[in-house]
Amino acid sequence: MNYLIIGNGAAGITAAETIRQHDPRGQITILSAEPSLMYSRPGLAYVISGEIPPQQVIARTREWYADLRLELVHGRAQSLDVHNRIVTLADGRVLPYHKLLIATGARAVPPPYPGSDLDGVVYLDTLEGTKELLKKARRGKRGVVIGGGITALEMVEGLAQRGVDTHYFLRRDRLWSQVFNEAESRLLAEKMHHHGVHIHTNTEATEILGNWRHKVRAVRLQNGEEFNCNLFGVAIGVKPQLELVKDTPIQTDRAILVNEFLQSNIPTVYAAGDCAQVYDRWSDKHLLDVLWPSAIATGRAAALNMVEQPTPYQKGSPFNVCLLFGLHITIIGQISPDRQAKDDFAEIQHLSRGSSEAWFTFPRNYQSAWAKSGSHTLRLALGGGNGHGRTIVGALIMGEQTLADPLRALIENQVDATPLLSYLQSDRETLHREIMRLSLSVIRYP
Repeated sequence: MNYLIIGNGAAGITAAETIRQHDPRGQITILSAEPSLMYSRPGLAYVISGEIPPQQVIARTREWYADLRLELVHGRAQSLDVHNRIVTLADGRVLPYHKLLIATGARAVPPPYPGSDLDGVVYLDTLEGTKELLKKARRGKRGVVIGGGITALEMVEGLAQRGVDTHYFLRRDRLWSQVFNEAESRLLAEKMHHHGVHIHTNTEATEILGNWRHKVRAVRLQNGEEFNCNLFGVAIGVKPQLELVKDTPIQTDRAILVNEFLQSNIPTVYAAGDCAQVYDRWSDKHLLDVLWPSAIATGRAAALNMVEQPTPYQKGSPFNVCLLFGLHITIIGQISPDRQAKDDFAEIQHLSRGSSEAWFTFPRNYQSAWAKSGSHTLRLALGGGNGHGRTIVGALIMGEQTLADPLRALIENQVDATPLLSYLQSDRETLHREIMRLSLSVIRYP
């Protein structure tokens, strides 16, 4: 059997490992459009912050590829012929296959206004791009970063750590408004100010301006003013790389549409990772999922199906962990449940009484309980009710992380959390103890 994997990232590498475990004799070829060996994309944040050198994010050695008898080919796939089962590269080489896994990932979206091609526009996206960012940061005096999520915040932190006068432009009035409530945003903002970051709320660029050398010199703001800078960091989202399937019968929406077995509408073609649009049992929709753990999980499931071991992929609860400006943040599940009907969701805010915590609940389909203790916060999103018990559908933890694994287990296994309701107004220690106790039903601690 001849297996071809397009993509040398988390999904592709996991698939190659899994195929080799179950098919010792099959021919496995990995096609990589990047010049490096497989590397940890989440690790790029630690490269830009200076915590590790670029070479430390390399996750596989050449010996590893050789030991598993994986043929690593560097080149760009230009066309796909699903009828004759061949992939043609930009340099004219042809790679045949019996079964194909597309794991081309996603790439950063450029800014939607003039100037995106100027020297000094940077992304935290690929290893080579990150190296270029570091080179420019050494000469950069003043930098602007746009984007509302983790990647933008990581870029902000990295530039500030490297001595760049860093300015963060937010289109809205607070940090990461799609995830954080006001108090959580304020807590992170305080940490950022302490690190010398300038946060500009309700601020939007409309053009990147260059000098006669085609280098960034400023950005034009929505109010017409110019803001001087020589570095412009972009993290406004990612877009799946679908160029290869554009003129093929493979069905796509926002990404390659796959069934529960990670199989496209062409039986010999599978997709995994950031370029696959898979069924999400948490939202009952086909969604994109650009998280590293999901890439690994889909790569493994796709590989098992490619070696004729039917394995439906079941998406786990969304799980993301990051360290921003010294603050540990874990996000699990649905922390902002669908608000199609506004009256069905109520967010319960913390009422400060000195150092104590207070919780509030309302008789709605969704509830959110939040508590703060110094620089540590915990927010739970509760679903269910109406006589059918409660489940924790999401959690956001800032600071102390003891409850991360227990809460993930409760959410993943949809454990009835009704026994916790009477403890939501308890002190921190009591609530923590009861969450740990309830998690014993699905986790066995040593």
